[in-house]
Amino acid sequence: MKILRNIMLILSLVAFVACDDPNDDPLWNNNWAEQTPQPDQEEPGPEDPQPDVKEAKARLVWIDAAANFKDYANSKENISKDMARLKETGFTGVIVEVRPTTAGVLFKSDVEGPVTQVDAWVTGGYVWLKRTESFDYLQAFIDAGKDVGLDVYAAINTMVGGKQCPYGLGNNGPLFDGSMKKEWASVVNTADGLVNCMDMGDGTKFLNPANDEVVEYLLGILEDLAVYDVKGIILDRCRYDDNDLQSDFSDVSRAKFEEYIGAKVANWPSDVFAPGAEKLSSPATQMQKKWMEFRAKNIHDFMEKASLRVHSVNPDIRFGAYVGAWYSSYYYSGVNWASPNYNACNVYNWASAEYNKFGYADHCDIMIIGAYASTQSIYGNSEWTMQGFCNRAKTIFAGDVPFIGGPDIGNSTGFTDGKQGHLMPDIVDACINASTEGMFFFDLCHIKMYDYWADIKKAFDQYLETL
Repeated sequence: MKILRNIMLILSLVAFVACDDPNDDPLWNNNWAEQTPQPDQEEPGPEDPQPDVKEAKARLVWIDAAANFKDYANSKENISKDMARLKETGFTGVIVEVRPTTAGVLFKSDVEGPVTQVDAWVTGGYVWLKRTESFDYLQAFIDAGKDVGLDVYAAINTMVGGKQCPYGLGNNGPLFDGSMKKEWASVVNTADGLVNCMDMGDGTKFLNPANDEVVEYLLGILEDLAVYDVKGIILDRCRYDDNDLQSDFSDVSRAKFEEYIGAKVANWPSDVFAPGAEKLSSPATQMQKKWMEFRAKNIHDFMEKASLRVHSVNPDIRFGAYVGAWYSSYYYSGVNWASPNYNACNVYNWASAEYNKFGYADHCDIMIIGAYASTQSIYGNSEWTMQGFCNRAKTIFAGDVPFIGGPDIGNSTGFTDGKQGHLMPDIVDACINASTEGMFFFDLCHIKMYDYWADIKKAFDQYLETL
């Protein structure tokens, strides 16, 4: 899409020049420099020097669907009130989640039904939070954003189809109500054999990215979402199940993997991973490296198709993904979020020489990077510091896509009990200056829970004073 837009820009410039006759403009006359000014004209003086002013970068906050459901699911007023406060604090936009891990959507869709309840941790335990209102949740954020001048990005949890909720709450989502086929769910390579995740215990139920029906279903959801007047669409959990190497080993994945390598796998899945294996062999076998290529290819191909589908509805919408910034181990999720020009095999011994072919950054317009380090690791060059995460992402993206990095201020080490407001200026400084387009906070519920409003405003004000 970027190439197409560049071509259209060039053609429009050519048309503009071709439509003007240079002979009609005295500035095109070869003798223009010898002309004298008319009586009512002043001699041109030297241009005033322009101050070197840097443009302020984006400051976003993530709004998790389940964690904020009790405040927003049934109240446009709460949405408007908090959007106004975000603007006053210095934020420039929000990333509002409109498909939670239980699946179901918080916008109008012909593909998937609406969210009616989510499980959430409230006052020390999990409960069902019900949605009783029928207003368009996403549109309410869009309207409130326009009222106060905030950009609105819409985020979805992608490769998920439902959840077996903890504490005996039961289950929820299209994999459980029959809207999705059980065969779409991930098949896990357990120590006891291959098991469909629907037959396992509590947790989010992931879909198989190699399944063509799954892909088309999700593309349909994105097509419905792209109709909305949002700044962009961000895909979360566009990956394999639970950051491990045990999924997906379904018959569909076996057939496609054998097609990919051009050979049959005699002992499935043992020739790839032994039953129950959670780590690579040391060193990784060639079969394992091909398997990681294959998984990364499936996510790459989905991202490419998703970008094309979204932009076919709205060419101007920004398309991208959220990923954890820990690239050195993100292969566990089956994702290569790098530029295809970044050769991981030159840095990591788990990567094959072909792994870079399935980096998908060049199919995105924006990326959100979770720089989820501890309170003790804000500055630094290593991967597990906020600043280091963002600086390393510059190298990994190789200039293919702008990105926004930021911390988890509720779940990362040192943040879980609050009382970290004094760190906000350093956090903003480290993340916003190391990222190419700005920074974000995860999550709004933590800002409200620990009353970080004034601390973040102070941090943003200090950043803006440096421009």
